[in-house]
Amino acid sequence: MMSDIPPRSERLVIGFFGRCNVGKSTLINRITSQDVSVVSDIPGTTTDPVSKTMELHPLGAVTLIDTPGADDDSELGKARIARAAEVLRRTDIAVLVTDGHITDCERRLVSLFDRYGIPYLTAHNKCDLLNDIPEDGLYVSAAQGMNTDKLLSLVASLHKGRHRQIISDLVNKDDVVVLCIPVDDAAPRGRLILPQSAVLRELVEAEVNAVTVRDTMLKGIFDKLSVKPSLVITDSQVFGTAAEASPENVYLTSFSILMARYKGFLDIAANGALTIDRLRDGDRILICEGCTHRRQCADIGTVKLPRLLEKHTGKSFDYTFTSGGTFPEELHGFSLIIHCGGCMLNEREVLYRMTCAAEQGIPVTNYGTALAHLNGILPRSLEIFHEHYTY
Repeated sequence: MMSDIPPRSERLVIGFFGRCNVGKSTLINRITSQDVSVVSDIPGTTTDPVSKTMELHPLGAVTLIDTPGADDDSELGKARIARAAEVLRRTDIAVLVTDGHITDCERRLVSLFDRYGIPYLTAHNKCDLLNDIPEDGLYVSAAQGMNTDKLLSLVASLHKGRHRQIISDLVNKDDVVVLCIPVDDAAPRGRLILPQSAVLRELVEAEVNAVTVRDTMLKGIFDKLSVKPSLVITDSQVFGTAAEASPENVYLTSFSILMARYKGFLDIAANGALTIDRLRDGDRILICEGCTHRRQCADIGTVKLPRLLEKHTGKSFDYTFTSGGTFPEELHGFSLIIHCGGCMLNEREVLYRMTCAAEQGIPVTNYGTALAHLNGILPRSLEIFHEHYTY
């Protein structure tokens, strides 16, 4: 049975920001009815961002993030504030918590919300201590629970939602789609990886016939099918094998390319892949993975991609590798960024990274489009998106 619990990357991220001791942690504990964050009168009690993932009416699946006070001027406090700033990269909606006073600290935070394009609201906490509550603005009491439901309703009004589809808008009911899934040393035992399971789930919901097959069995599957498949979706690592095995009149793409489209940067990735042929010997290349896992001996990011890049270009490069939430803000000096499909990152984090690269003039591609280009099949891998992409 497939789970209805969305992955972390699909949850609405709500960040709580403000000065020390304005009640951010108490407010989150009140909203969740749990002791998510340690509460104390001592400034700086929240030392690192604290996350809580849950179902929260009327928002559904969310991740709430409590951040350290943004007015801690100590050396350690500055490091904590830097960690809080990283939260902004993935925050969908910000809640600015105050104790009723607006200072330069709040104004700096608002400027950051504006810079990152994050919708926000201001929650004036500790209203239970006021003799008269102003009629304008949102006044809450984390200690007594006053107006916390109103806060959530206002957050819900800021949430625009998303309606982008991974695959179901590209196929029709009763179509046959073949999913080519290799099983090698890097494949997790007992489960599919997120892009594979997400695509399969959406196909099932769209009443599409999904046929799963290992890469070693792909060539023979077409003789066993009574109808021509409308599409083959493969793991990017076996793009060459899949292209050779699949009939030319059948669309072919990869899970990574579909995820790049779903996250909103396929056009950037496809154009970035074309810059591979312009790389020079010794150029610096940044290879980024959004998830964190133990590198295997045949790891795609650190082993397979560099090997194929150098074979394709006949040149040697200087590589930098990052994973998880790590992404350098200073990108000057890199000639190319190759990113994963971003399945473990929410859309805002992915687009933040794309924006950083664009502002600094660094081309970006992703695993799927890069591997398609290196196998000489980039146009074919994008053909199913012909209405939107012509490369």
